[in-house]
Amino acid sequence: MVSETLHRIGMRSSHFETLSMGAVGLCLGLWIRAKTVDQEARGNAERRALFTGLWPPTLWLIGLTLRRYE
Repeated sequence: MVSETLHRIGMRSSHFETLSMGAVGLCLGLWIRAKTVDQEARGNAERRALFTGLWPPTLWLIGLTLRRYE
């Protein structure tokens, strides 16, 4: 149902695959940045990077689901 709606509004699997790779890059960037902040803010910055690291598999699977409609 969600995948049909995404397909109907013009989203394609390549969009989500690109978003997934972008999320990997964002996660790596946030992780590197977490290593440069002071000790007090480091925990929060690392949690932000780990949270962002959960996005790529979800986005990639949405892309695979949309591939059925293409």
